Amino acid sequence: MSWLTATVLGLVQGLTEFLPISSSAHLRIVAALAGWPDPGAAFTAVTQLGTESAVLAYFRRDIATIATTWARSLRTPSLRTNPHARLGWYVILGTLPIAILGVALQHPIETAFRDLRILAATLIVFGLILGLADRAAANRLTVEQITPTHALIFGLAQALALVPGVSRSGGTITAGLFLGYRREAAARYSFLLAIPAVLASGGLELTKIGDGATPPWGPTLLATLIAFVVGYLVIAWFLRYIAHHRFTGFVVYRVLLGAGVLALVAAGTLPAH
Repeated sequence: MSWLTATVLGLVQGLTEFLPISSSAHLRIVAALAGWPDPGAAFTAVTQLGTESAVLAYFRRDIATIATTWARSLRTPSLRTNPHARLGWYVILGTLPIAILGVALQHPIETAFRDLRILAATLIVFGLILGLADRAAANRLTVEQITPTHALIFGLAQALALVPGVSRSGGTITAGLFLGYRREAAARYSFLLAIPAVLASGGLELTKIGDGATPPWGPTLLATLIAFVVGYLVIAWFLRYIAHHRFTGFVVYRVLLGAGVLALVAAGTLPAH
């Protein structure tokens, strides 16, 4: 992987990770359109450490409050009903589905799921589901009103993002909208819920960078740094945007992109694998 390729893919990762349009799909598509090799699941997971670091930086006060209150509640029973302590448990509960399925489906995640036809189909289908959820949303519940059942549903929706094209934020936000949460509340919990999964996945994939067909360390670190800076800016913009706008633009974009990729594969312009 060249430094130019790393720069472009780092920008793509930072721009798309927090939007409901699938960063892993965009990394795969951009590389295919440019004639570059598939950057692979390892590169994707490691660059996500950059965008997840942006989450840690942007929500540092919230995360510190949740973590410390949760830890104190382990030895102080009166704190166990505190919303921050409960949110800590709900993030753990919501992480279980993707942890289990990520291990069980590791091989297809790195191979079959990266087929451009599957990726394009999931962009379209889950984009339409997001649009349906947005129109049906009650838009009334806050993060403080999450229940154990809702946390598990959020977690199952996040696990769908193991298939490129679904989108981690798109899946969890869609679930939140169907459950009646406000757009910004669903997005905020989506970002918090991703922290354990992304850090664990990226940490495991770090060992593969520079080995065999995976990109070397230098370009990977550059892409990760760029993803961090751009991702931080995108978080700030996205939370402001969805406070006053629906997800219609993202739905239309997903459908058009998915249809375009299917057309290019059918015409033989892009190889599916």
